Amino acid sequence: MVHLVKIINSDEILEENISNYIPRTANKLDEIRDDVLDIINEVKLSGDKAILKFTKDFDGVELTQTEIQVTEKEINNAYDQIDKKLLNALKYAKKNLIKFHQAQKREDWSIEIEKGVNAGQIYRPLESVGIYIPGGRAIYPSTVLMAITPAYVVGVKNIIICSPPQKDKKIAPEILVAAKEFEINKIYKVGGAQAIAAMAFGTEIIPKVQKIIGPGNKWVNVAKQLLSTIVAIDTPAGPSEILIIADNSSDFKLVILDFLSQIEHDPENIGILVSESSELIENVKKNIDAYVEKSEKKNIIKEALNSNSLIIKAKNIDDCIRISNLIAPEHLEILTKNPKDLLKKIKNAGAIFLGSNSPVPLGDYSAGTNHILPTGGNAKMYSGLNIYTFLKIMDVLECDKEGLRLLSSSASTIAEFEGLFAHKKSIEERLKE
Repeated sequence: MVHLVKIINSDEILEENISNYIPRTANKLDEIRDDVLDIINEVKLSGDKAILKFTKDFDGVELTQTEIQVTEKEINNAYDQIDKKLLNALKYAKKNLIKFHQAQKREDWSIEIEKGVNAGQIYRPLESVGIYIPGGRAIYPSTVLMAITPAYVVGVKNIIICSPPQKDKKIAPEILVAAKEFEINKIYKVGGAQAIAAMAFGTEIIPKVQKIIGPGNKWVNVAKQLLSTIVAIDTPAGPSEILIIADNSSDFKLVILDFLSQIEHDPENIGILVSESSELIENVKKNIDAYVEKSEKKNIIKEALNSNSLIIKAKNIDDCIRISNLIAPEHLEILTKNPKDLLKKIKNAGAIFLGSNSPVPLGDYSAGTNHILPTGGNAKMYSGLNIYTFLKIMDVLECDKEGLRLLSSSASTIAEFEGLFAHKKSIEERLKE
């Protein structure tokens, strides 16, 4: 029998004690900060020499400098090595991802603030982006698609990828093919904190970029945090999470399947069920063992269930929503009778999946929505990856003489109060003409 996930009452979950019940990685990151800083400094000083050293030490792969970049031949050969059914599935997912992300685009715009005063915004892509693709427990070509699509849609010209090499000195063909589908061919065999440092500073082989995005382990995350004053980064990321809100109408079998689907990735992943229904909770409790024992990843799932998962008995549906907003999960599934009715009350989630026919795995792969999402409660402050991750938004102001006059009194008064007399003079001199 599986030692089942802990069951508690919602009264126990409060803002100030949530970390007692839901393990998140902030404290674990402090333990390795000094070691990561040493790696960063060595890459900054020694460039590719440090990259080669750390690749040998950490990945057990001995490369030469000329082997750091994936060759065009390796990329082309990857198409002969990938399963054709998978290739077609990736192409289908790519099509839907592009459609979804193109719908996010907005044209440059301008409005008349006052007569003769036009103000608006223009959108311009970043010039260079580095994407980190993990290569540890599994190979995730879907993450390549998710990371590249929004940058590709807005027209980022220089996109590079870093991913750790396998023991045969290669990067998995599935990753290479997913990148090549977007004509990305600057791919480098480097992982961990050293990859983040290489993209932040640049080395002889790996170019410096303006922003680094993509999920990774705690070493990668600490490196991104430490380098965030040198290079822009995306949302801090940690183990994957799912929170399911369910009621009496929910099918307990689907609840169990969705719960397990998100904790099979990694033993540190987090699963949470919140329900007002004692009957549903009892059914999940009685039946989950059988599903776990049949799973191909049962050892990982058992560890995640024992260590990181939770069932919360709520008072009512509003209490379920309170708990969900407090936890701010990466993935939120609403499996209630009328899931859309709850949507307007949800304040914090990376992505939301409504109803019994919209499981998280559809968003992980083929629906077009992005699966690179904030974890660890960061959905309270951050959004998932989208086109605006790769855009700069610039305000534009244009005034004629009448517009200048209309704004001058207010602007000059504030400037004078703040003691910025050159500001005031800049305005008033123009009115003398």
